[in-house]
Amino acid sequence: MKSYRKELWFDITGRRAFVNITPEIEACLAESGVREGLVLVNAMHITASVFINDDERGLHHDYEIWLEKLAPHAPVSAYQHNRAGEDNADAHLKRQVMGREVVVAITNGKLDFGPWEQIFYGEFDGGRRKRVLVKIIGE
Repeated sequence: MKSYRKELWFDITGRRAFVNITPEIEACLAESGVREGLVLVNAMHITASVFINDDERGLHHDYEIWLEKLAPHAPVSAYQHNRAGEDNADAHLKRQVMGREVVVAITNGKLDFGPWEQIFYGEFDGGRRKRVLVKIIGE
């Protein structure tokens, strides 16, 4: 069995963003040489997410609105977590909703997706460098 590991680094300047990282994951898969197996894609920071969905601008806008209603950034004083000097409690909650990681099957050297599926990095507290772990195992 082969094993492959790589870290992808992101430096999102704004507070929030959704970045389609499918091409980067496909490049990792090609590098790995794995034809049959699994890929784990994991956000390594507790205010970021990795998720699978459609790459459609309207949907991403809807996520922004929905997440802000669920866990509004302001007022930052509304969150006990922020009393320790942070202002990112909302980002922790948004990450919890959007998820930490995805696992995708690899079949014939390709990501085995359903229709329209893409992998995204979700940033909820940008302004510093963060990473995503890509771990591929298989034959």
